[in-house]
Amino acid sequence: MNALYALIAVAVLLGVACAGAGPQDQRYLLGVIIPYVAIAVFIVGVIYRILKWASAPVPFRIPTVCGQQKSLRWIRSSTFESPHNTLGVIGRMALEVLLFRSLFRNTKMTLTPAKRLAYGSSKYLWLGALAFHWSFLVILLRHMRFFLEPTPGFVHIVESWDGLIQFTAPTFFLTDAVIVGALLYLLARRIASPLLRYLSLPADYFALFVLLGVVISGISMRYFTKVDLVTVKQLCLSLVTLQPVLPEGLGMPFLIHVFFVSVLLAYFPFSKMMHMGGVFLSPTRNLANNNRMRRHINPWNAPVGVHTYQEWEEEFGDKLKACGYALDRE
Repeated sequence: MNALYALIAVAVLLGVACAGAGPQDQRYLLGVIIPYVAIAVFIVGVIYRILKWASAPVPFRIPTVCGQQKSLRWIRSSTFESPHNTLGVIGRMALEVLLFRSLFRNTKMTLTPAKRLAYGSSKYLWLGALAFHWSFLVILLRHMRFFLEPTPGFVHIVESWDGLIQFTAPTFFLTDAVIVGALLYLLARRIASPLLRYLSLPADYFALFVLLGVVISGISMRYFTKVDLVTVKQLCLSLVTLQPVLPEGLGMPFLIHVFFVSVLLAYFPFSKMMHMGGVFLSPTRNLANNNRMRRHINPWNAPVGVHTYQEWEEEFGDKLKACGYALDRE
Protein backbone atom coordinates (compact mmCIF):
# COMPACT_ATOMS: atom_id res chain seq x y z
CA MET A 1 0.00 0.00 0.00
CA ASN A 2 2.86 2.38 0.71
CA ALA A 3 4.18 1.84 -2.82
CA LEU A 4 0.67 2.41 -4.19
CA TYR A 5 0.31 5.68 -2.28
CA ALA A 6 3.62 6.91 -3.66
CA LEU A 7 2.70 5.85 -7.19
CA ILE A 8 -0.61 7.70 -6.95
CA ALA A 9 1.20 10.83 -5.75
CA VAL A 10 3.60 10.69 -8.71
CA ALA A 11 0.69 10.05 -11.09
CA VAL A 12 -1.02 13.18 -9.75
CA LEU A 13 2.18 15.15 -10.36
CA LEU A 14 2.30 13.78 -13.89
CA GLY A 15 -1.28 14.92 -14.42
CA VAL A 16 -0.42 18.39 -13.15
CA ALA A 17 2.53 18.59 -15.55
CA CYS A 18 0.40 17.45 -18.50
CA ALA A 19 -2.34 19.95 -17.63
CA GLY A 20 0.17 22.77 -17.31
CA ALA A 21 1.82 22.09 -20.67
CA GLY A 22 -1.05 23.70 -22.58
CA PRO A 23 -1.40 27.50 -22.76
CA GLN A 24 1.72 29.64 -23.01
CA ASP A 25 1.26 31.25 -19.58
CA GLN A 26 1.06 27.83 -17.96
CA ARG A 27 4.12 26.71 -19.93
CA TYR A 28 5.98 29.69 -18.47
CA LEU A 29 4.94 28.51 -15.02
CA LEU A 30 6.32 25.01 -15.67
CA GLY A 31 9.43 26.07 -17.57
CA VAL A 32 10.56 29.12 -15.58
CA ILE A 33 8.76 29.88 -12.32
CA ILE A 34 8.57 26.36 -10.87
CA PRO A 35 12.26 25.61 -11.65
CA TYR A 36 13.31 28.84 -9.93
CA VAL A 37 11.19 28.03 -6.88
CA ALA A 38 12.56 24.49 -6.79
CA ILE A 39 16.16 25.68 -7.01
CA ALA A 40 15.56 28.20 -4.21
CA VAL A 41 13.99 25.53 -2.00
CA PHE A 42 16.86 23.18 -2.79
CA ILE A 43 19.59 25.69 -1.93
CA VAL A 44 17.93 27.04 1.22
CA GLY A 45 16.93 23.56 2.38
CA VAL A 46 20.37 22.04 1.87
CA ILE A 47 22.11 24.95 3.59
CA TYR A 48 19.68 24.74 6.51
CA ARG A 49 20.16 20.98 6.94
CA ILE A 50 23.95 21.27 6.70
CA LEU A 51 24.12 24.13 9.20
CA LYS A 52 21.79 22.30 11.56
CA TRP A 53 23.95 19.17 11.45
CA ALA A 54 27.16 21.16 11.71
CA SER A 55 25.90 23.01 14.81
CA ALA A 56 25.12 19.76 16.64
CA PRO A 57 27.74 19.33 19.39
CA VAL A 58 29.95 16.24 19.33
CA PRO A 59 31.45 16.07 22.83
CA PHE A 60 32.70 12.51 22.43
CA ARG A 61 34.94 10.86 19.87
CA ILE A 62 32.67 8.10 18.56
CA PRO A 63 34.07 6.74 15.27
CA THR A 64 32.61 3.41 14.20
CA VAL A 65 35.54 1.13 13.36
CA CYS A 66 36.12 -2.54 12.68
CA GLY A 67 39.89 -2.80 12.61
CA GLN A 68 42.92 -2.77 14.87
CA GLN A 69 43.43 0.58 16.57
CA LYS A 70 46.81 2.33 16.56
CA SER A 71 48.58 1.44 19.78
CA LEU A 72 52.06 -0.06 20.22
CA ARG A 73 54.61 0.31 17.46
CA TRP A 74 54.96 -3.41 16.85
CA ILE A 75 51.18 -3.99 16.51
CA ARG A 76 49.98 -3.42 12.97
CA SER A 77 46.97 -1.09 12.83
CA SER A 78 44.27 -0.78 10.17
CA THR A 79 44.78 2.39 8.15
CA PHE A 80 41.25 2.75 6.77
CA GLU A 81 39.15 0.57 9.05
CA SER A 82 40.46 2.34 12.16
CA PRO A 83 42.27 5.52 11.01
CA HIS A 84 44.34 7.28 13.63
CA ASN A 85 45.13 10.49 11.71
CA THR A 86 43.56 12.90 9.24
CA LEU A 87 45.09 11.21 6.21
CA GLY A 88 43.50 7.92 7.18
CA VAL A 89 40.13 9.61 7.70
CA ILE A 90 40.34 11.18 4.24
CA GLY A 91 41.10 7.79 2.73
CA ARG A 92 38.25 6.17 4.62
CA MET A 93 35.79 8.88 3.58
CA ALA A 94 36.94 8.64 -0.05
CA LEU A 95 36.33 4.89 -0.07
CA GLU A 96 32.93 5.45 1.54
CA VAL A 97 31.79 8.19 -0.84
CA LEU A 98 33.23 6.82 -4.08
CA LEU A 99 32.94 3.05 -3.58
CA PHE A 100 30.39 2.61 -0.72
CA ARG A 101 32.86 0.54 1.32
CA SER A 102 30.56 0.01 4.29
CA LEU A 103 27.72 -1.13 2.02
CA PHE A 104 30.10 -3.54 0.30
CA ARG A 105 30.81 -5.14 3.66
CA ASN A 106 27.13 -5.29 4.55
CA THR A 107 25.51 -8.66 5.17
CA LYS A 108 21.92 -9.80 5.09
CA MET A 109 20.25 -11.88 7.79
CA THR A 110 17.73 -14.58 6.97
CA LEU A 111 15.82 -17.21 8.93
CA THR A 112 16.31 -20.71 7.59
CA PRO A 113 13.48 -23.31 7.48
CA ALA A 114 15.12 -24.87 10.54
CA LYS A 115 14.51 -21.59 12.43
CA ARG A 116 18.20 -20.70 12.52
CA LEU A 117 19.71 -17.33 11.71
CA ALA A 118 21.96 -17.29 8.66
CA TYR A 119 24.11 -14.46 7.38
CA GLY A 120 24.87 -14.04 3.69
CA SER A 121 26.33 -11.61 1.21
CA SER A 122 24.45 -8.50 0.14
CA LYS A 123 26.61 -7.52 -2.82
CA TYR A 124 23.66 -6.99 -5.19
CA LEU A 125 22.50 -4.03 -3.09
CA TRP A 126 26.01 -2.57 -3.16
CA LEU A 127 26.24 -3.05 -6.93
CA GLY A 128 22.80 -1.54 -7.56
CA ALA A 129 23.51 1.50 -5.38
CA LEU A 130 26.93 2.00 -6.96
CA ALA A 131 25.49 1.73 -10.48
CA PHE A 132 22.74 4.24 -9.74
CA HIS A 133 24.91 6.87 -8.05
CA TRP A 134 27.72 6.77 -10.61
CA SER A 135 25.28 6.80 -13.53
CA PHE A 136 23.44 9.74 -11.99
CA LEU A 137 26.73 11.62 -11.59
CA VAL A 138 27.72 11.00 -15.21
CA ILE A 139 24.30 12.16 -16.42
CA LEU A 140 24.61 15.34 -14.37
CA LEU A 141 28.02 16.02 -15.90
CA ARG A 142 26.63 15.44 -19.39
CA HIS A 143 23.81 17.92 -18.76
CA MET A 144 26.31 20.67 -17.95
CA ARG A 145 26.57 21.33 -21.69
CA PHE A 146 23.12 22.94 -21.51
CA PHE A 147 24.12 25.39 -18.77
CA LEU A 148 27.63 26.41 -19.79
CA GLU A 149 28.84 28.24 -22.88
CA PRO A 150 31.32 27.26 -24.17
CA THR A 151 30.95 23.64 -23.11
CA PRO A 152 33.94 22.51 -20.98
CA GLY A 153 36.23 19.92 -22.47
CA PHE A 154 35.68 17.37 -19.72
CA VAL A 155 31.97 17.26 -20.60
CA HIS A 156 32.84 16.15 -24.13
CA ILE A 157 35.18 13.50 -22.71
CA VAL A 158 32.45 12.17 -20.42
CA GLU A 159 29.99 12.07 -23.33
CA SER A 160 32.44 10.24 -25.58
CA TRP A 161 33.12 7.55 -22.96
CA ASP A 162 29.44 7.23 -22.07
CA GLY A 163 28.51 6.85 -25.75
CA LEU A 164 31.31 4.40 -26.51
CA ILE A 165 28.84 1.86 -27.92
CA GLN A 166 27.31 3.61 -30.92
CA PHE A 167 24.63 1.44 -32.46
CA THR A 168 21.76 3.94 -32.51
CA ALA A 169 21.12 7.44 -33.77
CA PRO A 170 21.30 9.52 -31.66
CA THR A 171 24.21 7.99 -29.78
CA PHE A 172 23.16 5.51 -27.11
CA PHE A 173 24.47 6.39 -23.66
CA LEU A 174 25.35 3.47 -21.41
CA THR A 175 24.31 5.32 -18.27
CA ASP A 176 20.75 5.62 -19.60
CA ALA A 177 20.34 1.85 -19.48
CA VAL A 178 22.34 1.40 -16.28
CA ILE A 179 20.39 3.93 -14.23
CA VAL A 180 17.02 2.52 -15.31
CA GLY A 181 18.14 -0.99 -14.42
CA ALA A 182 19.52 0.16 -11.07
CA LEU A 183 16.35 2.04 -10.11
CA LEU A 184 14.12 -0.86 -11.13
CA TYR A 185 16.26 -3.24 -9.08
CA LEU A 186 16.13 -0.99 -5.99
CA LEU A 187 12.36 -0.68 -6.40
CA ALA A 188 11.83 -4.41 -6.97
CA ARG A 189 14.02 -5.20 -3.97
CA ARG A 190 11.76 -3.17 -1.69
CA ILE A 191 8.61 -4.74 -3.10
CA ALA A 192 9.81 -8.35 -3.25
CA SER A 193 11.29 -8.58 0.24
CA PRO A 194 8.66 -8.89 3.03
CA LEU A 195 11.08 -7.38 5.53
CA LEU A 196 11.81 -4.35 3.35
CA ARG A 197 8.12 -3.90 2.55
CA TYR A 198 7.43 -3.72 6.27
CA LEU A 199 10.21 -1.19 6.85
CA SER A 200 9.58 0.97 3.77
CA LEU A 201 7.60 4.17 4.05
CA PRO A 202 5.72 5.96 1.25
CA ALA A 203 8.59 8.47 1.15
CA ASP A 204 11.03 5.68 0.22
CA TYR A 205 8.95 4.68 -2.80
CA PHE A 206 8.17 8.30 -3.71
CA ALA A 207 11.83 9.14 -4.20
CA LEU A 208 12.33 6.12 -6.46
CA PHE A 209 9.22 6.90 -8.53
CA VAL A 210 10.23 10.56 -8.96
CA LEU A 211 13.72 9.49 -10.05
CA LEU A 212 12.18 7.06 -12.53
CA GLY A 213 9.98 9.88 -13.79
CA VAL A 214 13.01 12.10 -14.36
CA VAL A 215 15.01 9.35 -16.07
CA ILE A 216 12.23 7.91 -18.24
CA SER A 217 11.02 11.32 -19.41
CA GLY A 218 14.60 12.27 -20.31
CA ILE A 219 15.25 9.03 -22.18
CA SER A 220 11.97 9.29 -24.07
CA MET A 221 12.91 12.77 -25.29
CA ARG A 222 16.31 11.62 -26.50
CA TYR A 223 15.31 8.47 -28.34
CA PHE A 224 11.59 8.75 -29.15
CA THR A 225 9.72 12.07 -28.91
CA LYS A 226 12.80 14.22 -29.71
CA VAL A 227 13.42 17.83 -28.68
CA ASP A 228 15.36 20.73 -30.18
CA LEU A 229 18.59 20.82 -28.15
CA VAL A 230 19.40 24.36 -29.30
CA THR A 231 16.10 25.58 -27.87
CA VAL A 232 16.69 23.66 -24.66
CA LYS A 233 20.13 25.22 -24.25
CA GLN A 234 18.66 28.66 -24.89
CA LEU A 235 16.20 28.15 -22.03
CA CYS A 236 18.85 26.74 -19.67
CA LEU A 237 21.29 29.57 -20.32
CA SER A 238 18.53 32.13 -19.78
CA LEU A 239 17.71 30.53 -16.42
CA VAL A 240 21.35 30.50 -15.34
CA THR A 241 21.92 34.14 -16.30
CA LEU A 242 18.68 35.18 -14.51
CA GLN A 243 17.22 36.42 -17.81
CA PRO A 244 14.49 33.81 -18.27
CA VAL A 245 13.08 33.36 -21.74
CA LEU A 246 10.76 30.52 -22.71
CA PRO A 247 11.43 29.78 -26.38
CA GLU A 248 8.78 28.42 -28.71
CA GLY A 249 8.86 24.77 -29.62
CA LEU A 250 9.32 23.20 -26.18
CA GLY A 251 6.65 20.52 -26.12
CA MET A 252 4.94 18.58 -23.38
CA PRO A 253 7.65 15.87 -22.93
CA PHE A 254 10.28 18.47 -22.12
CA LEU A 255 8.03 20.35 -19.68
CA ILE A 256 7.16 17.08 -17.94
CA HIS A 257 10.87 16.34 -17.61
CA VAL A 258 11.55 19.82 -16.19
CA PHE A 259 8.64 19.48 -13.77
CA PHE A 260 9.89 16.14 -12.40
CA VAL A 261 13.40 17.58 -12.03
CA SER A 262 11.91 20.52 -10.12
CA VAL A 263 9.98 18.16 -7.82
CA LEU A 264 13.15 16.18 -7.19
CA LEU A 265 15.12 19.34 -6.33
CA ALA A 266 12.44 20.70 -3.99
CA TYR A 267 11.98 17.33 -2.27
CA PHE A 268 15.69 16.60 -1.92
CA PRO A 269 16.47 18.56 1.31
CA PHE A 270 13.56 16.97 3.16
CA SER A 271 14.21 13.38 2.15
CA LYS A 272 16.69 10.63 2.87
CA MET A 273 18.57 11.72 -0.24
CA MET A 274 20.23 14.33 1.98
CA HIS A 275 22.64 11.57 3.01
CA MET A 276 24.73 13.02 0.17
CA GLY A 277 25.74 15.85 2.50
CA GLY A 278 25.17 14.11 5.80
CA VAL A 279 27.84 11.48 5.19
CA PHE A 280 30.53 14.16 5.50
CA LEU A 281 29.15 15.35 8.85
CA SER A 282 28.77 11.97 10.52
CA PRO A 283 31.00 11.79 13.63
CA THR A 284 31.07 8.01 13.31
CA ARG A 285 32.93 8.45 10.00
CA ASN A 286 34.81 11.74 9.98
CA LEU A 287 36.73 11.35 13.26
CA ALA A 288 40.08 9.68 13.77
CA ASN A 289 40.21 6.82 16.25
CA ASN A 290 43.17 8.05 18.30
CA ASN A 291 41.84 7.52 21.82
CA ARG A 292 44.97 5.61 22.83
CA MET A 293 47.29 8.28 21.45
CA ARG A 294 45.78 11.33 23.11
CA ARG A 295 43.29 12.14 25.82
CA HIS A 296 39.98 13.71 24.76
CA ILE A 297 38.23 15.73 27.46
CA ASN A 298 34.51 16.37 27.26
CA PRO A 299 34.13 20.17 26.85
CA TRP A 300 30.78 19.96 28.61
CA ASN A 301 32.43 18.99 31.89
CA ALA A 302 31.85 22.22 33.79
CA PRO A 303 33.93 22.79 36.95
CA VAL A 304 32.10 21.54 40.03
CA GLY A 305 32.83 21.79 43.73
CA VAL A 306 34.21 18.57 45.21
CA HIS A 307 33.92 17.18 48.71
CA THR A 308 37.21 15.49 49.60
CA TYR A 309 37.45 12.54 51.93
CA GLN A 310 39.25 14.64 54.51
CA GLU A 311 36.44 17.18 54.47
CA TRP A 312 33.86 14.41 54.72
CA GLU A 313 35.70 12.88 57.68
CA GLU A 314 35.84 16.24 59.42
CA GLU A 315 32.09 16.69 58.91
CA PHE A 316 31.00 13.25 60.06
CA GLY A 317 33.99 12.30 62.26
CA ASP A 318 32.07 12.18 65.53
CA LYS A 319 29.39 9.96 64.06
CA LEU A 320 31.92 7.65 62.43
CA LYS A 321 33.90 7.37 65.67
CA ALA A 322 30.72 6.61 67.59
CA CYS A 323 30.08 3.72 65.22
CA GLY A 324 33.56 2.32 65.73
CA TYR A 325 35.15 3.31 62.42
CA ALA A 326 38.86 4.09 62.38
CA LEU A 327 39.57 7.59 61.16
CA ASP A 328 42.58 8.52 59.02
CA ARG A 329 43.32 11.60 61.14
CA GLU A 330 43.85 9.37 64.15
